[in-house]
Amino acid sequence: MSLKIYFVSGIDTAIGKTYATGFLARSWNEQGIRTITQKLIQTGNVDVSEDIEQHRMIMGCGLLPEDHDKLTMPEIFSYPASPHLASELDRRSIDFEKIQQAATILAERYDRVLLEGAGGLMVPLTRDMLTIDYIAAHDYPVILVTSGRLGSINHTLLSLELLKQRKVTLHAVAFNHTDDHQDQTIAMDTIQYLKEYLPQYFPTAVWLDIPKLAGHA
Repeated sequence: MSLKIYFVSGIDTAIGKTYATGFLARSWNEQGIRTITQKLIQTGNVDVSEDIEQHRMIMGCGLLPEDHDKLTMPEIFSYPASPHLASELDRRSIDFEKIQQAATILAERYDRVLLEGAGGLMVPLTRDMLTIDYIAAHDYPVILVTSGRLGSINHTLLSLELLKQRKVTLHAVAFNHTDDHQDQTIAMDTIQYLKEYLPQYFPTAVWLDIPKLAGHA
């Protein structure tokens, strides 16, 4: 079942993870691969996940029955912070069993599930659990979102080293071309560097380009 669920993480916050998740879902659905997205833990919202709403907008559809049933957004906390802090401020613990049950149901209904995390791989979910701990425990292959902003090579390589150390499968590096904070000269070199790096150290991983869609950013 874990092979049907891909965990989407990023090298940093605001790197374009939500956009990339929606774009990949749209692309795979267009290829005939029935794909749905799920948000691991949403913070900064009440009742409805804004990330799921953005996914659906990019996918060109409205909210799905699984969204209304909260299968795609099983845990939502009101404060815009790391999950461990947001849950503490709301005085409610994260129900990981509910999250996993929802993911299992989605994987049974669809060919693939894109499970978007919060921030990067080392973001704390609780005081005792990091995002990478959760990924490793469920054996999810990772799609790592990066971009060409200054510092991206360093942040990307640190994330890749962590995946290697924890023996987590890297499915793909997804390069976000919509990042407005990137210098094109630096971005082009970042692409070249990472495309040369991946085959040497992650030969089974694929490269995914995430372009800008008309009307989206």
